[in-house]
Amino acid sequence: QIQLVESGGASVQSGESLTLTCTSSSALNGFSALAWYRQVPGHQRELVAFTVNPENTNYSDSVKGRFTISFDHAKNTLYLQMDSLRPEDTAVYYCSTGWTSGDTYRPYNYWGQGTQVAVSS
Repeated sequence: QIQLVESGGASVQSGESLTLTCTSSSALNGFSALAWYRQVPGHQRELVAFTVNPENTNYSDSVKGRFTISFDHAKNTLYLQMDSLRPEDTAVYYCSTGWTSGDTYRPYNYWGQGTQVAVSS
């Protein structure tokens, strides 16, 4: 059983930055791809960004240029650096392990508790 633990969420003002972290008791570098999702109550979980390696990262159009996904192998930790936050970024953020099929990220069905990000205008 893969356990994922997200942290770093907070309530911030529009334009501020946050860094989310994801750790696990499992070796995250054993997965071919890692990702961040977010979910707003009443809506489907949305893929925000995924990484295969530092040279192969992908972002949703809504966060491109503002968010950066990265993985520290030594710390077994996945990060999501979020800059220029907007009220529409308000959501619960989840990290994910998975693989890619072509340019499509496919998540395994393991989810943590998530971390809440709230951005006020």
